[in-house]
Amino acid sequence: MDKNKIKKFAINARKSLRDTTEVQLANLGITDEKINEELSISTKDKKYYVDDNESNALTGKQIGWRKDVVNELKNRGYDDDPKTVFNDFVEEVAYTWFNRIIAIRFMEVNNYLPSRVSVLTSEEGKAEPDIINEAMEIEDDLGGYSDSEKELISTALTERTPELMDKLYAMLFIKQCDELSDILPGLFEKTNDYLKLLFTPNYNRGVIQDLINEIPASYFDVNEEGQVQIIGWLYQYYNSELKDTAFKKKKYQTDDIAPVTQLFTPDWIVRYMVENSLGRYWINILHSRGDERSENEIANEFGWRYYMPASDQNNIVLDKELANKDVKDIKFVDPAMGSGHILVYAFDVFMQIYESEGYSKRDAATSILKNNLYGLDIDKRAYQLSNFALLMKAREKDRRLFRRDYSINLFDVPRSRYDIENYQNIIDSSSNIDKDKTRSDLKSILDVFKYGDDLGSIININKDIDISGLKKLIGSDNDEGQIDLLSDTVKEELESILNVVEVLNNKYDVSVTNPPYMGGGKMDVPLKKYVQKNYPDSKADLFSVFMEKLVSTTKDDGYIGMVTMHSWMFLSNFEKLRKKLQKHTIINMAHLKKLVVKSFKLPRLFCRKEKMMAM
Repeated sequence: MDKNKIKKFAINARKSLRDTTEVQLANLGITDEKINEELSISTKDKKYYVDDNESNALTGKQIGWRKDVVNELKNRGYDDDPKTVFNDFVEEVAYTWFNRIIAIRFMEVNNYLPSRVSVLTSEEGKAEPDIINEAMEIEDDLGGYSDSEKELISTALTERTPELMDKLYAMLFIKQCDELSDILPGLFEKTNDYLKLLFTPNYNRGVIQDLINEIPASYFDVNEEGQVQIIGWLYQYYNSELKDTAFKKKKYQTDDIAPVTQLFTPDWIVRYMVENSLGRYWINILHSRGDERSENEIANEFGWRYYMPASDQNNIVLDKELANKDVKDIKFVDPAMGSGHILVYAFDVFMQIYESEGYSKRDAATSILKNNLYGLDIDKRAYQLSNFALLMKAREKDRRLFRRDYSINLFDVPRSRYDIENYQNIIDSSSNIDKDKTRSDLKSILDVFKYGDDLGSIININKDIDISGLKKLIGSDNDEGQIDLLSDTVKEELESILNVVEVLNNKYDVSVTNPPYMGGGKMDVPLKKYVQKNYPDSKADLFSVFMEKLVSTTKDDGYIGMVTMHSWMFLSNFEKLRKKLQKHTIINMAHLKKLVVKSFKLPRLFCRKEKMMAM
């Protein structure tokens, strides 16, 4: 896999998508300085915002879509800080389309699209993608066509003018994205109408053509090089310019945290961590059941090349409770999941375990998603891609996955935009809750999630909070069921927050991550204050905060696998943390002078809680 090709494409794609979005916004009279009012030449049916050029006139649905763009920007605070809000909005539009294009390419290469018809290319080498020439044959797969859409298909395929073919392709591409939202809602949310104004997909030029020309199909093929590697590298390189810009700042802002702290973890490191945590946990279960094979024998049978047997055989666990543990009961979390590399390999290891227990691939795939794997990230882009990567791994094992009622426990950590007053009516009108406790619990959660996309997985949740009581608010109807007392946006936000709260409140058998690295001096104010108050013994860096967090969220008989900076072993400001870690056993550690990822000096930790070891 040629990383230079991937890097060049990803960087250029981001620039191209951003430029296209900015041009489209400018044509709507929207810039990072002002939002134009409609010009005096406008009529009821035709609106002008830039000049009287007929090509810039908005008609029909486009008029409402522009209003949606303006409302979205204003809701995000455009009036107070137009440059920042405009830039963030452009960035979101660009990565939304980038993620969708990459996902569709992956699905068509592996024949995962429900229609089995290519969207970006032609299997027969035609100039147009197959979705154009087979448009009428796949109507049901695209949710049906309106009369005007059928007319467009007929006219475009008859006349085949560049303008009509572009219009047809844009319509089919967006319908394919919307149809995929039913089976992959984490990535293909129903396309906001305003997005249709801000990016027009083209098959013979631009990002899609560059992807086909520059990135070999084999990079996406699960039978060759593909899957998590290509998704992870594309994600990291897409963010590389954001990272370079942020690194120059004295202090990071909220939007800087994701790009400056995320590094794609090379495959061998992921395997090393997962095999020596999840793999070791399963070997402990087998030994507790009476399996007399050695660690090496079991690891070799599973093909775990990076598994390292414990040097101290006293660390081999024999436990009656473990002996009775079913594979469905093992909870594995990556609290800084990035593009999902660790979770995808954990899926592979779980699949091996399930099959060794007699499960079919089909039953194992849906069970792993529902029962075993959990993940969080502060970056919605990362969430989308990790969600997609994990589902594609499951689809590889179960070709009917998308027809099943599956669930997945991956979430991006949201920022709460609403306060307790937005919920007052529903709390007051509910008779099946403790109003005072519900109000107190909800306020506590909303207050901390005000900085949710800053704090992410290090948020501590009061164990006394009644999550089930708060979930009752999502129903949002009054006792007679007649009045909707919460708006859809408030309801969706509360639901997403409570999903994250449940993941944070869980205790895990295995916790594995490559955490973010950020010294206290670079943290923004909300993050720094929270870390100082809640993690005084590990506040010097985010990676050490995650070390402490994982110790608290992992069960006493569980394992932790981490990549860390080596500074915690030597520097005085980590002394209290080192004393805390003396309560736990380090099973193995690789303290490497050089790494494949940059030139960091990173040890690897595999801690079994409860044991004692002097550092």
